[in-house]
Amino acid sequence: MEHEHWWRLAFFAGALLLLGVAEHLFPRRRTPPQRLIRWVGNLGLVAGSLLLLRVLFPVLPVGLALLATERGWGLLNSVPLPYPAQFIAGLLLLDLVIYFQHRAFHYWIPLWRIHRVHHADTVFDLTTGVRFHPLEYILSMGLKLLVVLVLGPPALAVIVFEIMLNGVSMFNHANIRLPLAADARLRRLVVTPDMHRVHHSTNMKEANRNFGFNFPWWDRLFRTYQDQPVQGHEHMPIGLNIFRDPSLQKLRKLLLMPFA
Repeated sequence: MEHEHWWRLAFFAGALLLLGVAEHLFPRRRTPPQRLIRWVGNLGLVAGSLLLLRVLFPVLPVGLALLATERGWGLLNSVPLPYPAQFIAGLLLLDLVIYFQHRAFHYWIPLWRIHRVHHADTVFDLTTGVRFHPLEYILSMGLKLLVVLVLGPPALAVIVFEIMLNGVSMFNHANIRLPLAADARLRRLVVTPDMHRVHHSTNMKEANRNFGFNFPWWDRLFRTYQDQPVQGHEHMPIGLNIFRDPSLQKLRKLLLMPFA
């Protein structure tokens, strides 16, 4: 666990490289020319946010999970379950919390003003998957720490969840064309790019569908699932109608966007 940071960084860099190549070779939609401006802004947000989290939080979810296990804190540490059951339960419950967190960021206006930085991207590619305002990263980290404290999941479940959250988020935002048959099978197990792209439609009825990041089951269970966008994936406009100016994709403008 002492190498957790490096493991996460390695998976992040590997996913970024592989998905970037896949987007170039098998694009789902035509890529507009402002990629460099967007990538600098999007990756600048995540880099700055991660540095900020290291400063603000003396303990991160994996470290807190180790402490909870050692002290016997949390629901899963007080129930006599075998380790595999604890691992699976921890993974699923963490993902369920992120699903409801995502819905809260859409339905409560103060949170939506922060989250709309993510939705204001007028292009849908792998960097959209890490494009969140630092305030959203901070709030999400606080919630994850609280959930780890209350649930007491195994540390391995927490680190697997964190790696999945980063990697799968980049995957399901990637501009990758999957065969329709493969997409139909894959979205039974994981959120696919075609499934999540619906969520980035300028049509807010569609933007309030398909909230899942890792597992696709929550949207079906809680009736927020939509199979395909009304206008089709190639023609569906992406982003928010109030933020169409390309200059808004610059890092400084993204940082100020919640207060605009």
